[in-house]
Amino acid sequence: MKLYEEHIRTGAEKLNYLIYGPENLEPNLPMITFLHGAGERGIHTENLHRHGIPKLIKEGVEIPAVVLIPQCHERFVWNNLVEELMILIENIAEKYHADNKRLSVTGGSMGGFGTWEMGMCFPNRFSAIAPVCGGGLSWRASNLVTTPVFAFHGACDNVVPLVYSQLMVDAVEKSGGNVTFTIFEDAGHNDTIHKAYAETDLIEKLINAERTDFSEVKEAMSQYFNMD
Repeated sequence: MKLYEEHIRTGAEKLNYLIYGPENLEPNLPMITFLHGAGERGIHTENLHRHGIPKLIKEGVEIPAVVLIPQCHERFVWNNLVEELMILIENIAEKYHADNKRLSVTGGSMGGFGTWEMGMCFPNRFSAIAPVCGGGLSWRASNLVTTPVFAFHGACDNVVPLVYSQLMVDAVEKSGGNVTFTIFEDAGHNDTIHKAYAETDLIEKLINAERTDFSEVKEAMSQYFNMD
């Protein structure tokens, strides 16, 4: 894949980012945003290729999509940066003429937590989310009722225990959402991240996912917002 852009943050910005795409970049391609883990934060964009989709791209895997790989400021985590990240996603999707109905988010570890959070903060925007070895605020899972979720976790993960994903998956199912949960029984943390992207059809699912329902999804507990 071709590296189209490497942006290094300046001033008050909190995000570096890389943009990859096919050699012949056409309009209306899907766009996948990949959120890295805690160890890839900072200023060195070469670190972004350690895991997941960026690692596969570095190894020569071709993906028929625009791939946005932001880099989180070293003092923050993705959950602190949802607004900045959403603005970046929208701007890059417009700049590279991505298909507005096929914008997905995925990530591993800290990026898995960020993926859950992005889906819940922007519940009618993404075609799918795919959190790997992540977790989140399960009481907000009803926000994901119209967003397909592909979740992955390793049963032997001693960095982010399996229960973090299980609580989210159970809550999405209880709210009537569409969630597929894959557990790798013998895999630890980094092994699960590798397996999810390299040994399953996850990337294909993200490419093919399409959002057709952009109607409002109420924020969890919003009935309490305007109490007289």
